[in-house]
Amino acid sequence: MENRTLGATGPTVSVLGLGLMSMSGMYGPADRAESIATVHAALEAGVTLLDTGDFYGMGHNELLLHEALTGRRRDEVVISVKFGALRDPAGEWLGNDTRPVAVKNFLTHTLTRLGTDHVDIYRPARLDPQVPIEDTVGAIAELIQAGYVRHVGLSEVGVATLRRAHAVHPISDLQIEYSLLSRGIEREILPTARELGVGVTAYGVLSRGLLSGHWSRDRATAADDFRTHSPRYAAENLEHNLALVERLRDVAAARGATVAQVATAWVAAQGKDIVPLVGARTRERLAESLGAAALVLGAADLAAIEEAVPPGAAAGDRYAPAQMAMLDSES
Repeated sequence: MENRTLGATGPTVSVLGLGLMSMSGMYGPADRAESIATVHAALEAGVTLLDTGDFYGMGHNELLLHEALTGRRRDEVVISVKFGALRDPAGEWLGNDTRPVAVKNFLTHTLTRLGTDHVDIYRPARLDPQVPIEDTVGAIAELIQAGYVRHVGLSEVGVATLRRAHAVHPISDLQIEYSLLSRGIEREILPTARELGVGVTAYGVLSRGLLSGHWSRDRATAADDFRTHSPRYAAENLEHNLALVERLRDVAAARGATVAQVATAWVAAQGKDIVPLVGARTRERLAESLGAAALVLGAADLAAIEEAVPPGAAAGDRYAPAQMAMLDSES
């Protein structure tokens, strides 16, 4: 497994990271034993970056990761945690809280659930419009000085916010959606991150399963599955998007690879400062996705992929309107 360094000041991690969100109900029910086995399989394959959030299952995901890492050396993994998102008992989203006092409170819960004395990368999940980013980053910097956090990360912020945050404390990486269907960061955000020496951890590289090559137009989704409310999965957009997947399948077949592998390898090929997060929740899907680490895409491959799925080809936004409004990266 190749390693990459997150930005100028961040940790060295595996070229592919494992995102754990799908193991805590965001895409419908998940099997606990299989989730833990998947984490173990990722570690055995050389994956070192594990990404979670304290609001994934409202603590469930962190407890799951704690269980999966029991008996293993803490320094074998880099744990990235998002915080700040607020939810009610019915699962509704209530906004974000990144006040300094909340930052420290959230981290205390996280350290307890993870059973560790520090988090490697700590990041607000979204920009809180009520709190200056300088205050939030300053609070994390204090936690770094106290030894509870190693690096500051950000998620889904735009250029102005990234610059302001980086002026307070070096930012290791920006976590943001980046895939063949979501290329908005290429215009301004990615160039700015590179200027500042900030790495990118790319989530949604398979567009939540749409680019996996396994989705079909008649596949049912649970009421609590994110994709039930995703514009790209809406009936008026799905047919168009699946047609793009079939074009990509032809490119993948020519390389003896799967759609998921080509889509993931494309993201990794966009720069050594980018680390794709694989969102697999089963060992079977993990094994397929990890095949992307060995897939070297040449100039002809990249051109064929761009022709199959050109920039802006996707139908539908990446989030529903209410959630799009919460993205500083889209403002």
